[in-house]
Amino acid sequence: MTWNLWWRFGPFEQRLPAIIETIRSVDPDIICLQEVWSDDNRDVANELGATLGMHLVRTDPVMWNGESFGNAVLARWPVERTASLPLPNSAGEPGHRRIVAARVATPWGPWSIASAHLDHRFDASATRQIQVRRILELGIEWRGDPTTDLPLIIGADLNAVPDSDEVRLLTGRSPGVAGIVFSDVWEQVGNGLGHTWQAANPYSTDSAWPNRRLDYLLVSWPRPKPTGNPTRVWTVGAGPVEVDGDMVWPSDHAAIVADFVTPTNVR
Repeated sequence: MTWNLWWRFGPFEQRLPAIIETIRSVDPDIICLQEVWSDDNRDVANELGATLGMHLVRTDPVMWNGESFGNAVLARWPVERTASLPLPNSAGEPGHRRIVAARVATPWGPWSIASAHLDHRFDASATRQIQVRRILELGIEWRGDPTTDLPLIIGADLNAVPDSDEVRLLTGRSPGVAGIVFSDVWEQVGNGLGHTWQAANPYSTDSAWPNRRLDYLLVSWPRPKPTGNPTRVWTVGAGPVEVDGDMVWPSDHAAIVADFVTPTNVR
């Protein structure tokens, strides 16, 4: 599962129970989160981990007026952080966007998972392409041996639509980094458009361009067939949840959830 939690914007104290209820309705093995809020006294990633009974790692805090947002990986099984890195800005220097990588001790062996969040402006495609190239370079390191090891799975808010140059670069439609591309799970097995940024969501009322797919689950290729192939994918959090008698949308983004082939169900 991957989900942008919309920091602590809007009715956050009402949204948080809706976020928890939505995650519980899925009961995911692994969650990639973006825009996770924390300050000196409170960390929403830790709260979610404790409430859901999940292990977690997160990015180092990126402070902004005494508060921070970042990415996290939560897992049903023990998890070890392998990297927390800044992604490059438009000048190619370390920026405020981050990626966190983890090794999850799954029943099928150590599985590399990463959570990423790219720049958001419409006119930042050039920056996102720089960030994607960096993710591809890191992916070669984190995936291990592509002929034998479990593939790298990334959950990300790419802030880019599927036919954008940055997504084309990531999925091998334009020249990227030799030896690695990522499969877009929704493109492979999804039904419909899979919008995660929606006009129906009251938090995006003033959006200049609603009804877009901005959020992705991605799996590295090459990989040992058919491990890592998606079998189904769907959205959750695309509507309101009842909280204390009120109907509350959990986030300004919907979440993406997918099932993957594991070595134990290879035929």
